[in-house]
Amino acid sequence: MILNWLLLGVSATILIALSLYSMRMAGDKDESGFLVANNSLGPFVAAATLVATGYSGFVFIGSPGVAYEYGSLELFSNSFYTPAFLVATLFFANYLRRKAATLGSRTIPEYIAQTHSDGSAGRWLRGIVAVIIILLLSVFLVSQIKAIGLLVSGWLGISPTAGALLITLLVIGYTMFGGLRAVAWTDAVMVLGMALGSCVIGYVVFVQVGVGELIGRLDAIDPALANPTSGAPYGDSPASAVLLLPYAFLWAAALPFMSVRFLAIKKDVSMARVGIWVTILGLLLNFTPLAGLYAKAYYPDLPSPDLAMPTFLEHGVNPLVSSVITLFILFAMKSTANSLMHTVSTALSYDLRSALGQRTGFTTTMTFNRMMVLVVGLCSFMGMAYMPPVMILWLGILGNGTLMASLFGVTLCSTFWQGNSIGALSSIAAGFGVSAYLLLGSDIGWVQGPLYGCVASAVCYVGVSLATRRAVAPAVN
Repeated sequence: MILNWLLLGVSATILIALSLYSMRMAGDKDESGFLVANNSLGPFVAAATLVATGYSGFVFIGSPGVAYEYGSLELFSNSFYTPAFLVATLFFANYLRRKAATLGSRTIPEYIAQTHSDGSAGRWLRGIVAVIIILLLSVFLVSQIKAIGLLVSGWLGISPTAGALLITLLVIGYTMFGGLRAVAWTDAVMVLGMALGSCVIGYVVFVQVGVGELIGRLDAIDPALANPTSGAPYGDSPASAVLLLPYAFLWAAALPFMSVRFLAIKKDVSMARVGIWVTILGLLLNFTPLAGLYAKAYYPDLPSPDLAMPTFLEHGVNPLVSSVITLFILFAMKSTANSLMHTVSTALSYDLRSALGQRTGFTTTMTFNRMMVLVVGLCSFMGMAYMPPVMILWLGILGNGTLMASLFGVTLCSTFWQGNSIGALSSIAAGFGVSAYLLLGSDIGWVQGPLYGCVASAVCYVGVSLATRRAVAPAVN
């Protein structure tokens, strides 16, 4: 425990130092430093913050939990995130970056409003998008904080609630001062540890345990664990796992806490170079579901699937390696938590403020931005403390998937075909309603619900925009 506390103290010092340095580099002249890191991210830092945020607590805690509960299909499913993130980086990021620079957009709600309307209609659209982001990303943030509490409790010898509070305060500390620049720089440090931790998991399973022994033990419990006969939890057929490819692409392209990173990349950076780093880092992070299969093979009666990774760390590696890997996994969860806090707080402090027509001096504004990070972090911790028991990965998909479906029309569809503000509002409502209903009120696969929501969002975006244009045209003429 002394070693674990020492590791946490050293890493916390480094992260806070990076945050304070990034705050000094960003300055307080305007909000660009806090919102989009003054558009200063190079290829490695851009790729690192994208991968660290995408491959987060759900990969290190949620994905092993799914592998523990449903079997080896999760290994196949998890492999789709790397090509999906690569495609989003190569074919969507550059468009978004250039158009946002032309419009002067510094957040995704601002970008959506500027591309669809202006005046009061634009402010309404921006405000509604900001509210949806606050609501749904807060759900995902709660799931991240819960995962942090589960991990830290055994690592530091404290209760899950105390562990969640401790790390939440740390993440608040280095996010509120440095903004997106601090988030990106700290992610770049943390992703290296994440990749190393994933590789250690692969080494334990492939070299120390052996694939043959692992499969034999899984077969003795249930042959379907090693040779899946269904696509649960993603659908009825094992082929349903392929749906994670479009899902992960939409994750990177449509979710504001991911796509805002594209706005922060330097103008002269080649997206191909960013894509190379995304591929390398992503491939190194594909071994984590193996920890869930190991835990299932040797400890099949855990009270919760989300305990699979902590069980692997306790029994699969020696105490020193366990301590270091746990720190790296903590890095993964913090990398997403800081991104979520930043995105939700800017939706509160910047987009809602602008939608309401409020103006303040820059000193007061920056203070307000930072205080909103504190408010968001503490409220999310309180939500975690009173949350009923659910699987972490499902809770994350509920928040992320529904937000992705809500914004599909106004972000992805608008790249190829420009609708109007009425079509934008209807697509947001349709995507939100369909995804939320299917995830909460049906037994459909976790990935299928948000994807159907995306289809509904696209249909309404195009259909309502065309219908309202035709209705308005005679009156104009």
